[in-house]
Amino acid sequence: VHLAESGGALVQPGGSLRLSCLASGYTFGNYPMSWFRQAPGKERQLVGAIAGNGGGTNYDASVEGRFHISRDNVKNTLYLQMNTLKPEDTAVYYCTVRVDNTRYWGQGTQVTVSS
Repeated sequence: VHLAESGGALVQPGGSLRLSCLASGYTFGNYPMSWFRQAPGKERQLVGAIAGNGGGTNYDASVEGRFHISRDNVKNTLYLQMNTLKPEDTAVYYCTVRVDNTRYWGQGTQVTVSS
């Protein structure tokens, strides 16, 4: 299993950004996937998750209504659309999947929200 995030950048408050996570090594559409983030000095936090078929999502209250998770099961890619970004969204963002009782993580991508 290999996960590779991309799309992180420096963005101004109120801006938008889309992260991608390209997955390989397993049957992508069979598994729910999640986005986590970790800010400096803080624990890794769940941002949200999506069902394997893309039919259901859930989000942490801190991002509800601003962030949207989607997936393309043909391209084996998970997305995180982030809108109305705030400085407190600054973190390293990770995608993750649990396959056969093992949780796999990508290397993370840095998102910095600052003017």
